[in-house]
Amino acid sequence: MPLYEHVFIARQDLAQAQVDALAETATNIIESNGGSVAKTETWGLRSLAYRIAKNRKGHYVMLEFEAPAPVVAELERQTQINEDVIRYMTLKVDEHEAGPSAMMRRNERSERGDRGDRGPRGDRPDRGDRGDRAPRPDFAEA
Repeated sequence: MPLYEHVFIARQDLAQAQVDALAETATNIIESNGGSVAKTETWGLRSLAYRIAKNRKGHYVMLEFEAPAPVVAELERQTQINEDVIRYMTLKVDEHEAGPSAMMRRNERSERGDRGDRGPRGDRPDRGDRGDRAPRPDFAEA
């Protein structure tokens, strides 16, 4: 059976228990039609890039599952008519990601690391407008 990832965004005014109920409903739709859910991740309340239906934030949830194609059609149909879901997307994938998804990994976000102390200025010349050099003799106070 093909592998899928289904992500939906629920309204910002829902409680976490209601969001979990939406994820459970989606899981029931998949499992009752012959599929199996491998992983469910709740990414939490996150800001949206732009307002959608008067919402500036949304609860993100991702499901990784394995199911035949008619299950995906039924899941999307049920998701589309639910008023609490403002956006959804289902993708067919070659394989599921092992471990937590990229959204759940926080430590790998800063790959640049600490810049540390910048050190001395090196061979760069003084700028003069920052007061880091002595004033010129012709402007010295008399």
